[in-house]
Amino acid sequence: MQAKPDMNVHDRLVLDTEASRQAFLAIPIIRRALGGQVSRDEYLRFLQQAYHHVHHTVRLMMGMGYFLPERLHWMQPAIAEYIEEEIGHDEWILDDIAAIGGDGEAVRRSRPGAAVELMIAYAHDTLRRGNPVGFLGMVFVLEGISAALATRAADAIQQALALPKQGLRYLSSPGALDQEHVGFFEQLVNRLDDPADQDALIHAANRFYALYGAMFQSIDQPTVGS
Repeated sequence: MQAKPDMNVHDRLVLDTEASRQAFLAIPIIRRALGGQVSRDEYLRFLQQAYHHVHHTVRLMMGMGYFLPERLHWMQPAIAEYIEEEIGHDEWILDDIAAIGGDGEAVRRSRPGAAVELMIAYAHDTLRRGNPVGFLGMVFVLEGISAALATRAADAIQQALALPKQGLRYLSSPGALDQEHVGFFEQLVNRLDDPADQDALIHAANRFYALYGAMFQSIDQPTVGS
């Protein structure tokens, strides 16, 4: 679809990543999770991989603040706010794993699957070699998906597997919070007035949809790329 001349940055971002979003939503395990049709082992595999990418979130955000050029120095307070909100979320995941009978400490010591390792590597590479604004593409994808789907999936999974609420803190808690973040994010990216920054954001968001989707595909097929 063609962007309109008066379209703001966030609207263009949504428009130019819609095909990637639809491809993500078509992943079979995503559709099954929304219907509560996942096993306890699949849910544990999700939490394990989520731990590894969430564990890197704060350091990636710190890296973005470090690598921002002087002309984008105005973004640093927003990055600091994101960091404050994200600290400790990886520990939530380990607590969830323990609450449903998994071994959180074993997950802490484990290595990420190939899909998550590549997603983390791409995020670091975007900060160091590309345009650090591109990291906001990861924020857009992960928070947008969380705000739209996480609470629905958590409710369905809890009912289907009879899990204690203590085992769904990570999956269920972001809903309202990330709805607030979505508005905050929209205001932030709409201040990007350099077309190169806007293009970097959109390019990275499309890549992160594919990389995050690969993580879910690996959960569905745990022997592939693990």
